[in-house]
Amino acid sequence: MIKSFLMLGQSNMAGRGFIDEVPPIYNERIQMLRNGQWQMMTEPINYDRPVSGVSLAGSFADAWCRENQEDTIGLIPCAEGGSSLDDWAIDKVLFKHAISEAKFAMQTSELVGILWHQGESDSFNGNYKVYYEKLLVIIETLRKELNTPDIPLIIGGLPDFLGKEGFGKNCTEYALVNKELEKFAFEQDNCYFVTAVGLTSNPDGIHIDAVSQRKFGLRYFEAFSKKQHILEQLINENELLELSYSRTYTKTEKMYINSMDFALGKISYDEFMAQVMKINND
Repeated sequence: MIKSFLMLGQSNMAGRGFIDEVPPIYNERIQMLRNGQWQMMTEPINYDRPVSGVSLAGSFADAWCRENQEDTIGLIPCAEGGSSLDDWAIDKVLFKHAISEAKFAMQTSELVGILWHQGESDSFNGNYKVYYEKLLVIIETLRKELNTPDIPLIIGGLPDFLGKEGFGKNCTEYALVNKELEKFAFEQDNCYFVTAVGLTSNPDGIHIDAVSQRKFGLRYFEAFSKKQHILEQLINENELLELSYSRTYTKTEKMYINSMDFALGKISYDEFMAQVMKINND
C-alpha cells in the first residue's frame, strides 16, 4: 500500500522554486494525489498558483524511496500560498479541505506523516505571541479527525533571508516565530523541527529557491527517518542530491517523459515514435 504524507502550510511548502534551476525528479514510486487519483509525481506538485514550482516534497520523496526500496510514497498537496495561521483554523476552509483530502487518500494509502511549513504570514504585528496556542489546536484537531494520534509531524523553520528585502522585508519577527516553532516541536510528542539555516531565496526575498528547496526536503526526510530534530544543515546535501539526479530512469519513467515531451510540443510525432521504439528495445 502507498505510504502517504500530507503537505500543509503556505507558499514555501507549496513551492516557488524555479523549475528550470534544478534537474527534474522522476520516479514511478513517487505518486501525488491529483483529481482524486494517484499519478506519477511531476513538479509543481502543489499547484495552488500559476507561479507554483519546486517544493521540498520532491527531494523528500526521492530520499524516502532510496530508504524504502520496495514501497511507494504518495504526496497529498494541500498548502496554500500566503495563508496565515488563522487561515488554517479548524473552522476554516483550508483545514476542512486538508481533512477531506487526507481522508480520501487514506482509502488507498496509509497516512504516515505530516509536513508543515508556515509562518511568514505571521511574522509581524506580534502574531508570534499566540502562534504556539493556535498551532496546538490545529495539530491536535488534525490528529483527532484523522484518527492518527501518534503520526509524526515535521515542522520546518523560517529562513534567515527574511526581514531584509523584497516581499520578505515585512517578516520582521520571523526569528520570534522560529522560536515558537522550535518550542512546539521540542515540547510536543512525535514532532520534529528542521532548520532552514543556509537556505537561499528567489529574487523576491521571501520564497526559498529551487536548489534550497531540494536541500530542505533532504532535511525534512532526515528528521522523519531518524525521528529527531535537524538543527544544522546536512554535511552531505550535495552528494545526496546528486544521487537523485544521476539515477537511471526505468522504462515506465522514460515512457512518461517521452509522452510528456510530445504532449508539450517539444518533439514531433516521428521523434516520439522513434523514442518509443528505442525504449521498448532497450
